[in-house]
Amino acid sequence: MSEHIRIYVADLAAYHAGCLHGAWIDATLDLDDIQAQVDIMLAASPIEGAEEYAIHDFEGFDGYSLGEYEGLEHAHEFACFIEEYPEFGGALLAHVNDIDEARKAAEEEYCGCYTSLADYAQDLTEETSSIPQHLANYIDYTAMARDMEYGGDVFTLETGFEQVHVFWNR
Repeated sequence: MSEHIRIYVADLAAYHAGCLHGAWIDATLDLDDIQAQVDIMLAASPIEGAEEYAIHDFEGFDGYSLGEYEGLEHAHEFACFIEEYPEFGGALLAHVNDIDEARKAAEEEYCGCYTSLADYAQDLTEETSSIPQHLANYIDYTAMARDMEYGGDVFTLETGFEQVHVFWNR
């Protein structure tokens, strides 16, 4: 269970009446279970007949900013994506702002996590080319990495100290 990826669903009737009433809900639960928890929260409202709600807060979306009226289905879908790709899921969603693009990038264009883009350029070069030993020290991998990024061949997501996730732009 992903207790750290959760949403705070607020009762709007109570909110507009000046009361704070809502519930923190694990956003990775089955969508029916999330809706059931929302229904329970609304049934316990201090305002009779409460039926409208909004997402007023969230935790664990790691860089992705969930909108207030995003909807439970989208919040659930984004939370499950982040749970599936905990190292970079939230940052990738924030970068592309589209779940389908994020899924494609994660599944088809992800190259791995490196200490820098230059380290990736070096790995890629050494895997795909035979470099004579007497020339190895003259290759500027930092410049290669810069050219890869500026040229639009790759994009990177830095998620921590020396944690650079590299993706191809296809």
